[in-house]
Amino acid sequence: MTEYLDVDGGTIAYEVTGSGPLIVLAHGMGDSREAYRQMIPALAAAGHRVAAVDLRGCGESGTDWPAWSRTAIAGDLLAVIRHLGGPAVLVGHSVSGGAATIAAAREPELVTAVVELAPFTRKQSIRLGDLRVKRFRQGMLRLLGAGVFGSVPLWRSYLDVAYPGVKPADWAERLDRIEARLREPGRMKAMQSMGRSAPTDAGAQLGNVRCPVLVVMGTQDPDWADPYAEGAAVVDALPSGLGRLEMIEGAGHYPHDQFPDETVSLVLAFLRSDAARA
Repeated sequence: MTEYLDVDGGTIAYEVTGSGPLIVLAHGMGDSREAYRQMIPALAAAGHRVAAVDLRGCGESGTDWPAWSRTAIAGDLLAVIRHLGGPAVLVGHSVSGGAATIAAAREPELVTAVVELAPFTRKQSIRLGDLRVKRFRQGMLRLLGAGVFGSVPLWRSYLDVAYPGVKPADWAERLDRIEARLREPGRMKAMQSMGRSAPTDAGAQLGNVRCPVLVVMGTQDPDWADPYAEGAAVVDALPSGLGRLEMIEGAGHYPHDQFPDETVSLVLAFLRSDAARA
């Protein structure tokens, strides 16, 4: 059941499943909390209270916001955690991976651990050699086109590249639901605005994080020519010993939707570890 929280500037939609220690799930741009539909039951069954959030401008959240940065998204996530009586483990995908970094650095008493799925958490730069990687070239052209032109067909085409090989069982229906959402007033504008926000604010906070961090990357993620190198760079920018990197073979930019069981296993093993409990 959808619940709503008024935050400065708008309304955030979320839903809560299960009971136990709190986990907050935040999706990437152009998506909704539905991205975690396959992980929520397993996390709840493992003894967690799971709050799946629609980012500002996405899903059932409001569309009229003054800012779209990772810092702004972090403020929304912290507001949800406070409202639900945190602290919480914060899981963020792509743009909200960077937001999770900022939230953990800003209010360490509210965030006990962070999981970053294919996160945009550092300043990005493209080298000439990167364009020789076919999946990166294909993904970037579609991603940039969708952002520049506000094109839903190009976004659907990007998603086909971002989910290489394995597709969820409800793939056709999922694409149709994503398209329907993006055609609602203000939704595509929100995605474009998020896409234009640089991750430098998140990168500046990596060294200030004090809780354990798990970074999960797909080996076939088209958003980077070398996904392993990007994940390793995030871990290296954290204080020594706090971060760890896990790769999911064959996954693209949505490991949690392509390989939900493997992603859940990695998350639960991370949370059971001594580092996460500390």
